[in-house]
Amino acid sequence: MPSRCPLLCRLATLLCVWALCQAHSDTELPPGTPIIQLRLAGDKRKHYEGRVEVYYNGEWGTVCDDDFSIHAANILCRELGYVEAVSWSPSSKYGKGEGRIWLDNVHCSGQERTLAQCKSNGFGVSDCKHSEDVGVVCNQRRIPGFKFISSFTNSVEVSLKHKHTLNVQVEEVRIRAISSQRKRVPITEGYLEVKDRGKWRQICNEEWTEMNNRVICGMYGFPGEKGYNTKVYKLLAKRRKKNYWDFGVNCTGNEASLHGCKLGRKVELKGNTTCEKGMPVVVSCVPGRAFAPSHTGDVNCQTSPEQGEQPLVRLRGGANIGDGRVEVLKNGEWGTVCDDNWNLKAASVVCRELGFGSAKEALAGGRLGQGMGPVHMNEVECSGFEKSLTECYFNRDALGCSHEEDAAVRCNVPAMGFQNKLRLSGGRNPFEGRVEVLVEKNDSLVWGTVCSDSWGTMEATVVCRQLGLGFASNAFQETWYWPGDVRADDVVMSGVRCSGTEMTLAQCLHHGKHLHCPRGGGRFAAGVSCSESAPDLVLNAQVVEHTTYLEDRPMYILQCANEEHCLSSSAATATPSSYRRLMRFSSQIHNNGQSDFRPRAAHNSWVWHDCHRHYHSMEVFTHYDLLSLNGTKVAEGHKASFCLEDTQCEEGIEKRYECANFGQQGITVSCWDTYRHDIDCQWIDVTDVVPGDFIFQVVINPNYEVAESDYTNNIMKCRCRYDGHRIWTYNCHIGERLDDNSGDYWLQQY
Repeated sequence: MPSRCPLLCRLATLLCVWALCQAHSDTELPPGTPIIQLRLAGDKRKHYEGRVEVYYNGEWGTVCDDDFSIHAANILCRELGYVEAVSWSPSSKYGKGEGRIWLDNVHCSGQERTLAQCKSNGFGVSDCKHSEDVGVVCNQRRIPGFKFISSFTNSVEVSLKHKHTLNVQVEEVRIRAISSQRKRVPITEGYLEVKDRGKWRQICNEEWTEMNNRVICGMYGFPGEKGYNTKVYKLLAKRRKKNYWDFGVNCTGNEASLHGCKLGRKVELKGNTTCEKGMPVVVSCVPGRAFAPSHTGDVNCQTSPEQGEQPLVRLRGGANIGDGRVEVLKNGEWGTVCDDNWNLKAASVVCRELGFGSAKEALAGGRLGQGMGPVHMNEVECSGFEKSLTECYFNRDALGCSHEEDAAVRCNVPAMGFQNKLRLSGGRNPFEGRVEVLVEKNDSLVWGTVCSDSWGTMEATVVCRQLGLGFASNAFQETWYWPGDVRADDVVMSGVRCSGTEMTLAQCLHHGKHLHCPRGGGRFAAGVSCSESAPDLVLNAQVVEHTTYLEDRPMYILQCANEEHCLSSSAATATPSSYRRLMRFSSQIHNNGQSDFRPRAAHNSWVWHDCHRHYHSMEVFTHYDLLSLNGTKVAEGHKASFCLEDTQCEEGIEKRYECANFGQQGITVSCWDTYRHDIDCQWIDVTDVVPGDFIFQVVINPNYEVAESDYTNNIMKCRCRYDGHRIWTYNCHIGERLDDNSGDYWLQQY
């Protein structure tokens, strides 16, 4: 059952990329165990190594290397989400830390669940210097299913006495629109106000800069700033009573929020003559194309570049708007970015390039899933003011980088009010329930249900995204077990068809005011369940390319395959002594996601196939198609999931699923399932195909029966040549689905 991880509203400012996390566990720590947070810091390091720093009693400090051991390093690495430690380093290998040395003479048995349980001199009791700060190197493999519970945002809260940085919570800053623009969504222009000592106060603009505007717009989800009509605001300022804040603000333009900026000159408050040469600060921001302002709260559905314009950067694998693994396009092929030196400056360049604001987080270690293909960029260094990530300096040599080090971002997005127009009702927890939408009816706003006809995973994905609840777990066409508000039983939306990329359910195709729902709402209303994580299946293209061959097989030993419709239609009239020509290949399907891939159907509803003597947990698990160069289908095949299991796993990962004795089926995170070329239906029947050049396409989970974090990598395409006697596959790659009319575009990539 999904659970919400509490987020503490603390703010921080760091000069290094670091990870703050603690393992999610079903069992609480023993009473009295100190609550700590850990991070790895230091220069010239990978994300899985660094100086050990501990957050305790509101202050960051280090750990002394006296009596430190590999057992302590193992505890620490597991607490950070890595499977184990590789080594540890004494004598401040990663540089000298600052502040307190919290722990000294640490003794761990290796069984502790947190470093705080290990024996030591006690917190703050140490005779060490920072030249003895200990460092660790963790195994870069993540613990499967590890839940990161971030207790901070990107900045550490600092008092005004230290480093002169602002100490204002994000919730205490606002853009207050003037009356003529208050109904516009999102609010892009208005007076900037900060809440101090319980009162909202304006900031004097006498020393206000464009860099300050840039930071404010970025933290509110806008990529840029612009000018405004000063006459209007000067006139309004003269009419209103003003209450100025005591300080000015100095920002460099790269801060993630106002809280990272330095305090400016202290303002002398002199009643009505305060800020005599200026007026209250006004900011005016430019929204991204997808967030064009409206008076209704609807958004511009044009979320992609203009016709003919090819984006160079994209996000994949994120659950929410503005989250995702960073991928860049080079030489017609999408690839990832290595997380070496990945920081908020580079992440903000990505976010602004894509039409969002500044970055909330720069994520390392494949936190939002692992990509495929080449690693195009390594050791990225940005000033923060580039128009595109491709303008930043980077190392083209990605030697030593793997997809376990894929960089990702979480961007600030505008407040669109999406969550106010949709709700889940009747569920056992906030992550599930009947879908109810708020619509205008007879000049008033009413809640109603969504017709469940054709309701599926894509629609559920959009609902979970709109509510900020992560990924879709299931889509339900009956919700009688979730008693919602009876006043909302009436259907107010029908015929919903989503592609899965929409930001709101209203953006999906639907019937509008002309409702058609034969089954009605109530018990047949649409429902969803959401999850914070999801699987991500990816086919190993190289295995397919290297195992393809032809086999002529007699019809009399293909009767079971024929019953399961694995042969072409001409097989229905074939004699038992005739032969079928089969294009055979192996498929190795990896789960690169954050949770296990499980069939949607429960074990007791799997379909028994007597001929092959096995159950099908998914009637259609993969589609195999042979297409002409213009995209026309000339032959096809399909594979039911009669056995989804962990054939093999990465080192240190235990297999969970095995088909023997009708066991549970699935694919564990960091494991893969191999369908060998000699298994029935692992082919395309090419008996009736004339020689020529073709496109070979494999699509996993084609009907979206199981929700995944990324469907674009479920498709593999190869060039294929058949001369009547032999067959070759080459140039296999993972990419978007090849539609009937997109063959020419795909061929242009070669």
